[in-house]
This record gives sequence, C-alpha cells and structure tokens, in this order.
Amino acid sequence: MHKCSRKKTQLYLLSVFFAFFVLSFILIHDDASTKPGDDGGRRLILKPSFPTFTTTNASTHKTEKWVVGELPSGASDWSKATKACAHTQSYNGRPSSRVKYHWGKESRSNECNAFSGRWVYDNYSYPLYDEAGCPYMSDQLACRKHGRPDRDYQKWRWQPRGCDLKRWNATEMLEKLRGKRLMFVGDSLNRGQWISMVCLVQSVIPSGKKLMTPNSALTKFIAKEYNASIEFYWAPLIVESNSDDPINHRLSDRIIRPDSLLRHASEWAKADILVFNSYLWWRSGPKIKLLWSYSGGVCEEADGKEAMKLALETWADWIESSVNPLKHRVFFVTMSPTHLWSQEWNPGSDGNCFQEKAPIEMEGHWGNGSDLNAMQMVDEIMARLGPIVTVLNITQLSEYRKDGHPSIYRKFWETLSQQQLANPVSYADCIHWCLPGVPDVWNELLFNSL
Repeated sequence: MHKCSRKKTQLYLLSVFFAFFVLSFILIHDDASTKPGDDGGRRLILKPSFPTFTTTNASTHKTEKWVVGELPSGASDWSKATKACAHTQSYNGRPSSRVKYHWGKESRSNECNAFSGRWVYDNYSYPLYDEAGCPYMSDQLACRKHGRPDRDYQKWRWQPRGCDLKRWNATEMLEKLRGKRLMFVGDSLNRGQWISMVCLVQSVIPSGKKLMTPNSALTKFIAKEYNASIEFYWAPLIVESNSDDPINHRLSDRIIRPDSLLRHASEWAKADILVFNSYLWWRSGPKIKLLWSYSGGVCEEADGKEAMKLALETWADWIESSVNPLKHRVFFVTMSPTHLWSQEWNPGSDGNCFQEKAPIEMEGHWGNGSDLNAMQMVDEIMARLGPIVTVLNITQLSEYRKDGHPSIYRKFWETLSQQQLANPVSYADCIHWCLPGVPDVWNELLFNSL
C-alpha cells in the first residue's frame, strides 16, 4: 500500500512538472502577429518563462510621495532598468492575513446571477458567427482553419440559473457604442475577447464602412457609420513593465514599475468603455522585480501575487481619481482558467485539454488553473472601488469548458520538433480559447451589462 501511495505521489508530481512545461511552451508561442490572423512574415524567437503557483500572502507597500508615470531614479529606459535590477533585495512589504476563499460557489437562491448556471448545447442559435467569415480572426484562435475536426465546442450556450441572458444583437451592440470608444486592456486572453467582439459585430457593417489599424500597442477596429471603435491595448501587467512591447515581450527577467502607469493611462483615459484583465502573466516567474519611482535604482523582487496586488492597487488609485462613472464604464474580467491537468476531471489520467470535446458536467468544479486566493485579493480591491467597476466573473463558467481551447489546432510561430509532433499533449494550448467559443459568452455578458 505504501508503494502504491508513493507511485501516486510521484505520478502527481510528474504531471505537475509536465503541466508547467506545457504552460511555458504555450506562453512562449503567444501570438504577437502584426495583425489578427497574420504573422507578418516574422518568426518570433522568444525566451521561456516558467509558471509558478504563488504564495497565499498579499502585501502592502508604504510608499513615499510619487508622481504616476515618473521614471525611476537613474533609469530613463528599460535597458537601464534591467541593469538596475541585476541585483535585487526581497520585497519587505507587510503581509496581510488571508482567509480561505470560496468565490464562485454557486447559489441556489432564486435571485438571478448571470455567472452561475450551466452550459446548454444549442445547435440552433450557435455559433454566433462563422470563423471563416470573420476577416479579422487570429490564427492563434482559428481552430477549424488549423484542422480541428469537431464543431461542438462552438455550439454551447451559457444558461444562468433562474434567468436568461438577453439574446445577442450585433446592431444593438453597435448602437450602444455609437460615438464611443470601447477598449480592451490586458494580455492575449483579453486580446482574444477583443477579436471575439470584432467578429461578433463586423458582419452587419457594410464593406468599406469598417477598417482595422495595423497591430501595435494600441490596435483599433473602426465602425465608420457608427463613429465607434473597438480597440485593444497591450498591457499584460497593467502597470508599466519591460513586457509592454506587443511583439518582443518574452524576457528572462520580468520587471515592473509598481507605482507607475501614466503612459498606459494616457491611452485608457480616452476611452468611454474600458475592459481590463490581468492574471496569467503574474503566474510565470519565479519572481517579479519591482523598481519603484522613488527607489534610487534599488530593485526589489516579489512573488507573483504580491506583485499583482501592488499593480492592481496602483490601477485602483487611477480608477478612483480619474474615472467619472457618469461618463465612463469600467469592467474587470476575472481570471481565465487553464485546463492543464486532465486528472482534475478524469482521475488517473495524465493528459490535458487535448482531444476534449465536451464541457465538465460536475457543478461547482474548480481546477488548479484558478487561484482562489488571488481571486479573493482581486475581490477585495474591487470591493474598494464599489460601483465604479463592474466585475465580469467569467472564471467558474469557463472552468467547465475544458473542450474550448485550441489544443494543437492553432498556428505556432516556431517549427515543432518531430518529438513534439509525436506527443501532441506536450504542446497543446490549454490556455487560450477557440473562436467562435467561450470568449463570445464573455462578450454576451458584457453586452447584457451595458
């Protein structure tokens, strides 16, 4: 019996290490193309970064007076910041106590909760658009184009408990956006939601009345007839960092300026509706380096969740001081779960999302891809902001969708080895989402909230 127990433990540790490897591989191959669906002829050679599950402590920092956006002393650019962070000291912020978190536990009350419910197979209403019919589709998310043989992942409708979502209407959404700028801000998962929104509305706009700007830190889809734009701004760590380049952002050391986001906010402030996300990049470490505006060149380092808390507190300061709720709408999308360990829904297996074709049916399922302690920290910051920010809690509903990821059915920007090709689980993308698919439902929730 002891031998059996040791074998199970060894198998679990091996599967965790393997999942880390897969997550690292997918992050390395993150889409950074010149425009959705086109790599612009560039091959990206990106350095690997390995994910880490962060500690359960969050910290606060006693800051001196600072100016948002002010460059750290002695660092006028990120090359100087890298030199400044060649030697670091541990972040000594005061940890705060943590209470075990149960966010997402589904209620049985009759009160409508759009984020609590189940997935219903709907072959009549879904998908909401055709993958091949969206000229702005990303090759990272175009699963049918890259050989996915099944289509059922496109045909699931989210059904909240005790109520119905308002049916998606592209024209109505564009009317909501008339004369406005909708901006998605964050990482590649938020970029996927942006592409989803563009694909959801673009078919009702006549040819010649719409355009997409070239890919850059800020990329815009413009609906001329509505004087509206749907935009994506690359800011994977929310505050300013050495990963802010939309193409060359995979670096061996991750450095952030925890108290500085003026360069980003100068773009955000121009939008009428803002949709933020931030999570996955804080889980790839092992440590994140902190270069404060007043630091005098001294660089600290913290684990991912500590650094994430510092960044979101700076973001919350900006929201409180700069957002007028009468004129602007701000949304925060909670963490998008990964499905890197098939043993979570199929005990005894050692795969991931590869070849999964149906949602998880176990109600209230949580996987290791969702950090509930990090969710509690986010919830506390959002509670501080109150009605200024609307939280789109997509985590639990997305947890069920182990079938919704690209897996091997996407474009990879580096040539796969024969060894990798012989073992598809080794490079399956269980992080991003196929389109049409799960992010369309996130946008339906956004539509219902506007």
